[in-house]
Amino acid sequence: MKQYELNTTDSNQTTRFAAKLAKQLQPGDVITLEGDLGAGKTTFTKGLALGLGVKRTVNSPTFTIIKEYSGRMPLYHMDVYRVADTFEDLGFDEYFEGDGVTVVEWAHLIEEQLPNERLTVFLYHEGQENRKMVFVPIGERYEQLCKEIFS
Repeated sequence: MKQYELNTTDSNQTTRFAAKLAKQLQPGDVITLEGDLGAGKTTFTKGLALGLGVKRTVNSPTFTIIKEYSGRMPLYHMDVYRVADTFEDLGFDEYFEGDGVTVVEWAHLIEEQLPNERLTVFLYHEGQENRKMVFVPIGERYEQLCKEIFS
């Protein structure tokens, strides 16, 4: 499985790259975010929102689990860090198969509920401001998306 890497030196670069990615996204796309605490998962999601034309302020849905935003298509932002064994009651499938883009922070916690195809992004600290992002496309749709974005 091919991986793509990107190193950034500040949060603005992370936001700009995610906004660029968002312009290529389609309804039903799923992006999962993993990595270090404070490494930029919500910053990445803010960039996606920017690229999708979301006007509202985007912040982590840590306590609400799911936040929905309107743009050129809906953005469903999930933070499943606090989800224990209750995920079956939350209807994740409806979002994954819906008419928007779904972003899931801490997705490994609901691994069995995730669609088979998705783009997983790992974010790591590489110093105080520097970040390393590793993009792992799972499925043909996401492999093609990464080829387009990283060319």
